[in-house]
Amino acid sequence: MAVVMGASDDARLRREAMRFLTIRTNDGLDSITRKELLDFTFDGNMFRLVDPTRGIRKPEELSSALSIMTTYRAKGSKRPYEDELGGDGFLRYKWSGTKPEATDNKGLRAAMAQQVPLIWFYGVGASRFHPIYPVYVVDEEPDKHQFVVAIDAARDLLRPDSPVEETLRRYRVAETKRRLHQPVFRATVMRAYETRCAVCALGHGSLLDAAHIIPDGHESGIASVRNGLALCKIHHAAYDVRILGIRPDYVVEIREDLLAEIDGPMLEHGLKERHGERLMVVPQKSSEQPDQELLEISYREFRSAG
Repeated sequence: MAVVMGASDDARLRREAMRFLTIRTNDGLDSITRKELLDFTFDGNMFRLVDPTRGIRKPEELSSALSIMTTYRAKGSKRPYEDELGGDGFLRYKWSGTKPEATDNKGLRAAMAQQVPLIWFYGVGASRFHPIYPVYVVDEEPDKHQFVVAIDAARDLLRPDSPVEETLRRYRVAETKRRLHQPVFRATVMRAYETRCAVCALGHGSLLDAAHIIPDGHESGIASVRNGLALCKIHHAAYDVRILGIRPDYVVEIREDLLAEIDGPMLEHGLKERHGERLMVVPQKSSEQPDQELLEISYREFRSAG
């Protein structure tokens, strides 16, 4: 049986784990595989950051949980547990099973009591995760068999009796979406497009964005890989300002006035040469390819702008 670490070593382990993830994910731009997580070492020894078979990682060397995991869900399939964002702006993480005294649940309850930072590994593909950290367990809802989890910025904003609770709630929802949904959306899109621009096939991740076909605020906008395109920054900007459009049959069009314009090599080779050409990169799985109805909505807006 392993000796339980003291508080200082526990804190050092969590700091080093998060530093490792920051480096290995390019400061959150990239996702990480389960196999790559095995590269993490602490004091010279390999230390698992996720449990091989369970969602809650409670190492025997620690007095509380270290990480939680949400498995990837392909379109049309269900996860073993449905972890979700509540209307109050806090995340919900389901118990392991339904017994409150299960070892994993006790580990998360201890993390709540100690207010130690955890890592949330959110699945963006088979055995591939986007890590979100630090997160904190701030409450428990036993009747729903779940814990209440806050990202760092919202940690101290659980104030249900505050006269400004509605303002706090809106802030928590916006901040949680910024810290969770946007990076997860990016990681999922980059994985589907193999970190290449759909229009020109550029493969440098730091120069790529996960673009929405239809913005989040649109009534048809959804945070799904089918509403996403991996685009280099120039093609993303051109798409957003309706210089570049993509037809539902995946053919690129450039606005007519730009086709007649004479300028430098970027306009000639980066934009005009793509006119009438099909997307160079499309996800292999049909369930992850751009939604043609959403492309049609965007294409109509492109045509009207021209």
